[in-house]
Amino acid sequence: MMTLLARPLELLRDVRANLSERQILLLSAGFLFCVGLVMVGSASMGVAEASFDNPFYFFVRHFVYLGIGLCAAAVVMQVPMQVWHRYAYPFFLLALFLILIVLIPGIGRRVNGSMRWIGFGGITLQPSEVMKMGAVIALAAYLVRRQEEVRSRLAGFVKPLAFVGIVLFLLLLEPDFGASLVILTAVMAMLFLAGAPLNQFLAMSGVVALAGVAVMIAEPYRMKRLLAFTNPWEDQYGSGYQLVQSLIAFGRGDWFGVGLGHSVQKLFYLPEAHTDFVFAVYAEEFGLIGVFLLLLAVVALVASALRIGQRAEKAGQLFSAYVAYGLAVIIGIQSCINIGVNIGFFPTKGLTLPLVSYGGSSLVIVFMMLAVLLRIDAESGEVRERGVRRAGRSA
Repeated sequence: MMTLLARPLELLRDVRANLSERQILLLSAGFLFCVGLVMVGSASMGVAEASFDNPFYFFVRHFVYLGIGLCAAAVVMQVPMQVWHRYAYPFFLLALFLILIVLIPGIGRRVNGSMRWIGFGGITLQPSEVMKMGAVIALAAYLVRRQEEVRSRLAGFVKPLAFVGIVLFLLLLEPDFGASLVILTAVMAMLFLAGAPLNQFLAMSGVVALAGVAVMIAEPYRMKRLLAFTNPWEDQYGSGYQLVQSLIAFGRGDWFGVGLGHSVQKLFYLPEAHTDFVFAVYAEEFGLIGVFLLLLAVVALVASALRIGQRAEKAGQLFSAYVAYGLAVIIGIQSCINIGVNIGFFPTKGLTLPLVSYGGSSLVIVFMMLAVLLRIDAESGEVRERGVRRAGRSA
């Protein structure tokens, strides 16, 4: 087995050596959103035909969101990181305001028991997606200003968590446990990478874990989900239905899949087939080999984002570095949770697979995140080039 894998791994190392971080980021993101466009079209045809008498309803909307995301990314690419640094807190307050007003009846839209969306005509905005980016940028600005305090005093570690606690409280009122978990994980990771003392980090992680358990058992529906994922076959037509259908999709996919468009589970067996469980439909149609390629693209994207942050840190651009680290964790942890939910590793959460699942707000925000990462890479590259030129002149 190792002999069979040796040659592909060697080819991957050669490709990695000849590509820049920017190119890896663009290639992996391009692969993922192409897969997403195809799979949203394939997974949604049945439900779109039944609900809107148009099998391409979700496909067209997803294509439009892709266009909006690309336009937003083109604009964000022109914004210097200095501007993001200057307006980090106002951007966070804007995201906080959106989370507040989504809770107001008449403004927020309730779907499947959760009030997470604000409607503007035919367009909906999910404020928690904006908050993911806002929390990362605001915390990066805080870490630059209070770096020594974060590393040496408990107050420097606790203060940002207090503000995040307010955000999490509002998100749990919607309720949106998935987004809360993603934001909290990104914040904790950024504090750790900024040099927070390990004992404080471990102690706070323990408190957070206990709080998470309390939140899970506080609501009966969350506890029901938690128990259902441990043994979905016990109630396969009730609380375990989604996971059972997802696992059947993985089983039918085998090594090479049943072929594009030939999924059976998407035909009203698997709920949310084009959103939360699009990965299961993809596994059914493309098999284990297709799953491996998609996972490879996700890992490459997150790894390139982390390396962009590392290069920015070496160039002395701490704000840009912390933003890159935070965005990498956001994309990585959300991908892990979505995939884990699909395979039964985590309880069901309302989280999309970045760049793949249907969801306008998520898609546009991820494109903006990628644009910020590309901007960070460009600016740190300019700093390195100036350093090389100065070194050449002094020599």
